[in-house]
Amino acid sequence: MVAGEASGDLLASHLLAALRARWPNLRAAGIGGPQMAAQGFDAWWPSERLAVHGYVEALRHYRALSAIRRALGDRLLAERPDLFVGVDAPDFNLGLEARLKAGGIRTVHFVCPSIWAWRGGRAAKIAASADHVLCLFPFEPALLARHGVAATYVGHPLADVIPLEPPRAAARAALGLAETDTVVALLPGSRTGEVTHLGPRFLAAAARLHRQRPHLRFVLPAAPGQRERLQAMVARHDVPVMLLDGRSHEALAACDVTLIASGTATLEAALFKRPMVVAYHMNELSWQIMSRMRYQPWVALPNILSQDFVVPELLQRAAAPAALAHEVGRWLDDAARVQALHARFTDLHLQLRRDTARAATDAIATLLGC
Repeated sequence: MVAGEASGDLLASHLLAALRARWPNLRAAGIGGPQMAAQGFDAWWPSERLAVHGYVEALRHYRALSAIRRALGDRLLAERPDLFVGVDAPDFNLGLEARLKAGGIRTVHFVCPSIWAWRGGRAAKIAASADHVLCLFPFEPALLARHGVAATYVGHPLADVIPLEPPRAAARAALGLAETDTVVALLPGSRTGEVTHLGPRFLAAAARLHRQRPHLRFVLPAAPGQRERLQAMVARHDVPVMLLDGRSHEALAACDVTLIASGTATLEAALFKRPMVVAYHMNELSWQIMSRMRYQPWVALPNILSQDFVVPELLQRAAAPAALAHEVGRWLDDAARVQALHARFTDLHLQLRRDTARAATDAIATLLGC
């Protein structure tokens, strides 16, 4: 298995737990993170080695990433595992999967690349790389079938894990927050590039909010390997922030609103039924490249799945601290809007809840013929 960054590590850990329940003697190894390690995964390289932010940054790390992919491919072709599962990270995994598939190793890609949002040309690459794709969203298998790719809708594992009614009181008690506190969760991403670009903006927005509303409490979950970087950023801003080691789900369950980086975490926030302000910022050249390949007006997953701007998106130059603070304040001042969003996110949660563990392992068992 190969999973890149924190979100892939989390998804892979749920899949590993289901696979191990079905096949107790399962051995799994490759590239992964701490959540996978907790399921007995043998990480030959840590998942954060793949956590690169944007095209320009990817070019800077190209030689190192290529060397890892080549070494991993050599080892897997020599050891001949029964199955390779690439979890997200399509720019790394699809090329590796194509090599393994050509070498006679069966391959599964878990999380359909978002060809419906941008870079639709990757469909042909998926067909050459994956024997089967496990899809998180219901419209994806039909789209892949048009390109000759076998796929199964398995739902989103987090929709099974996260309760329909978030455990707000328990999360607040665990974090030492009072029931009457008004809490803002800051989630600037898990990759170094994301944290570098978004961390100062989020903290400057929090400082502005703190001056306007001194009663606010701020929590900031630090992804693996990011605590020292975030701690230095917090020290440069005049705002009291509770810096956490991970615990992003507790922060989302406890908060009243979250300021959050675009990515998988926005779907987690939606499953926790939390109002959010979605932001993203990257190298300007990377942004120009990505902007030209977008097919839809939305970037955030909750908006894409809803086909509507149900939460605000502040991207690139629009992700200025004053604007971020303003949009957070709008959520805090509009209880009716928050309640309507809660109902919409509950419908989305029910749509994505599908016993992902069973569906995914059934699909893999069929592929393996066992």
